[in-house]
Amino acid sequence: MTTASTALYDIPGPRTRRRHLLYGLASTVVILGIVGWVLYLLFDTGQFTATKWTPFEYKGIQELLLRGLGNTLKAFGYASVLSLALGAVLAIGRLSEHRVFRWTSTVLVEFFRAMPVLVMIFFIFVALKVQPLPALVAGLALYNGSVLAEVFRTGIGAVARGQREAAYALGMRKTQVMTYVLVPQAVRAMLPAIISQLVVALKDTSLGYLITYEEFLHAGKLIASNLDYDLPFIPVVMVISPIYIGMCILLSWFATWVARRERHSPKTRAVDVAPAEPATLLPGRE
Repeated sequence: MTTASTALYDIPGPRTRRRHLLYGLASTVVILGIVGWVLYLLFDTGQFTATKWTPFEYKGIQELLLRGLGNTLKAFGYASVLSLALGAVLAIGRLSEHRVFRWTSTVLVEFFRAMPVLVMIFFIFVALKVQPLPALVAGLALYNGSVLAEVFRTGIGAVARGQREAAYALGMRKTQVMTYVLVPQAVRAMLPAIISQLVVALKDTSLGYLITYEEFLHAGKLIASNLDYDLPFIPVVMVISPIYIGMCILLSWFATWVARRERHSPKTRAVDVAPAEPATLLPGRE
């Protein structure tokens, strides 16, 4: 019995499978060794002593972390909504047939996309004397909105040209073609890139602590710099990091849920066609 193969992939034989198994075992041993070495260093430097973990038992510390987490989610919520809105406006401008709108949107997108986020946040906070939350949200919205504008423009441009031409042939106006034909198809393709950029915006909210915005990382910094608890920097990182990772995973799960719901939407579901019935025969036909 011969093993199945294709032009792109050959089923590995017994020797190759054994070699892959050895590679997997060796990689596992190396990873476990690195994890063990890190744990040894943490125990050796006293990172798991009761003194460093005591702060998390106090209600005041817990409220500080919860307040910081709430501020982080607030900044992310504002920044994500404004980024999506700004990205849509700039993408429409870049796709416009009017040269003035197209070139203006192009300049704005390239400028804000090339400008470091921290520089924009500091400029808005220091030069324009804006409060920490609006300064952080504005900086995140300008940068992520310009990136999302390119995502939207590329996604719409990736829709098959025949879709656009068929819609125009049916008598649709450009706005109708964009709203009912191009955007619904492009969103499904753009969704992973959109969620990835929103994850970037979520992580960049941590820059707020540099302008004294009391977000999650700022709360962790206050706890980690406390001398009364022997500077519990590593314990704070071990508490805060999984929460950030969990929020990013929730965003990815939400994107998967939206994509699945979109696939099962009546607008995208295939229409059942009734089976053909025998037609009436013409005179003289049998």
